[in-house]
Amino acid sequence: MIAPLAVTQFLVGGHQCAADPGLKRGCDSDTMCRMLTLINTNRMTPVIGPIGLEYVAEAAAGAAIEVSVLDLALCDDPAAALREHFSTRAPALIGLSFRNVDDCFWPSAEWFVPDLADLVRQIRGLSDAPVVIGGVGFSVLPERIVEYTGAEFGVRGDGEQATISLCRQLRGRRDFGRVEGLIWRQDGQIHSNAPAWPAELCLPARREMVDNAAYFTLGGQCGFETKRGCNRPCLYCADPLAKGPLPRSRKPAEIADEIESLLAQGIDVLHTCDAEFNIPRRHAMAVCEELIRRSLGEKVRWYAYLAVTPFDAELASTMRKAGCVGINFTGDSASSAMLKTYRQPHRSEDLAIAVRLCRENSMKVMIDLLLGGPGETPQTAAETINFIKQTAPDCAGASLGIRVYLGTGMAETLARMGPLNDNPGLHRKYTGDIDLFQPTFYISPALGPEPAQLIKDLIAGDKRFFEPMAEQPDAEATDHNYNDNRELVEAIRRGARGAYWDILRQLRNT
Repeated sequence: MIAPLAVTQFLVGGHQCAADPGLKRGCDSDTMCRMLTLINTNRMTPVIGPIGLEYVAEAAAGAAIEVSVLDLALCDDPAAALREHFSTRAPALIGLSFRNVDDCFWPSAEWFVPDLADLVRQIRGLSDAPVVIGGVGFSVLPERIVEYTGAEFGVRGDGEQATISLCRQLRGRRDFGRVEGLIWRQDGQIHSNAPAWPAELCLPARREMVDNAAYFTLGGQCGFETKRGCNRPCLYCADPLAKGPLPRSRKPAEIADEIESLLAQGIDVLHTCDAEFNIPRRHAMAVCEELIRRSLGEKVRWYAYLAVTPFDAELASTMRKAGCVGINFTGDSASSAMLKTYRQPHRSEDLAIAVRLCRENSMKVMIDLLLGGPGETPQTAAETINFIKQTAPDCAGASLGIRVYLGTGMAETLARMGPLNDNPGLHRKYTGDIDLFQPTFYISPALGPEPAQLIKDLIAGDKRFFEPMAEQPDAEATDHNYNDNRELVEAIRRGARGAYWDILRQLRNT
């Protein structure tokens, strides 16, 4: 058995990059060479802690696999960090965590897959070890990403046990068909196992393999998961593709242990990484009750994503006592016609109730809107925006355009409309035939030739709204695209902490 290796820090370019010390160049023993290197590839700013990578690292270390972590988000010079790391290490497997396929935001439509492919090429010049890619972004389009990047392996779904199993197969019989969730190359073809969505979700509670204190300083919050998977049929959402079509819940005690681990590191502002915290409701209640039992609601502040229903007075009160200070609701629309199109079970009156309950329990509230879906008209958009104004949440995100992912209901809807190349509602930055692998967005043609301006006119300067950005690059914008948001980065540098929408909201009110 190989003893787990503790993660420490070394300096690269003025920032810390997570790695391990003490390994000799060339690796002078077979034991030392049997290592797993995990690399965080996400360099979006503000920086977001690689929670999935950390869970995998902790699980692998607990299984007696020697783990080193290279965190490119905390490096000024990623290329130099890669050279330094592999100059003293010869891992048996290199894992890349891929969080986002793109920024999911029109009109920037920034695609991250080419950068991932470039990183794989850089690693090829530094190490002979095979590469495995995982993460939420990867799991949405796994086969296409393996094909595009040239990686040997990928894991669709939960990476903790799959990575351990892959490490063992690489050292043993190399029976890759036995590795749950694995995508791999063989005889010139790409093979795919069933997704890794184990019914029993058990994640490490210890969070010490990533520099979470640095993420708290530079990112303003740290994440935690209470469950994975979602059984909601939302038209556009790719979460069931990545995490499974059924909720798989963690034990509340395990979640509380994890929060205590982060609190011991000085981190007291958190955000759930669940699809919707309140589905199922009974599990949300159980988590909150465990946090209250341990008095953690008095020590941490946390934010959550929630579905509009189910949400009632009891759940709102219990969440607040457990430390929740802000909720971002998946509102999508206040138009009954558009809510039906988006396959949402709530109604506009449920939005009003959710806002009221948050107010009564001193929790900040944001409603995320999704404008421009199939059938959206100026009238339905006006209905939604006017209702939100009357309902008066602390803020509302007026996102315009649906990122169309393969395998979602939105992709199926477009297929029924006819050839993609002939669809006047599709927008993209790339040339050639429409390929949903690349950032492709749908905006209802009924909104006219300048849909962003139409929405801005309807908002009419109401500062509670994060407006959509016009397509002109020099247009003034008050959107909430968090990718490379300099205003947000600067606010966090000055000490702001919390959900990004809440930080931006506070900046507007100063």
